[in-house]
Amino acid sequence: MAVKIRLRRMGAKKAPFYRVVVADSRYPRDGRFIEEIGTYNPLTDPATINIDSEKAKKWIGNGAQPTDTVRALLKKSGII
Repeated sequence: MAVKIRLRRMGAKKAPFYRVVVADSRYPRDGRFIEEIGTYNPLTDPATINIDSEKAKKWIGNGAQPTDTVRALLKKSGII
């Protein structure tokens, strides 16, 4: 099972809001997930990033691979 840390799109049309989730890579983008570890709102100025650092570190330690966008968010928030 390849586990990814990725964004799950929420919100209305033209008003995106994302949840940072841990999911099996075979599931659809907005489908089933294992655990929600945070949120990301790009519409605020500056963008709001709320990620539980302990959960993120635990999942990365267990072998979960963050997507490129999530990796950038984790770096920006100081988790990795």
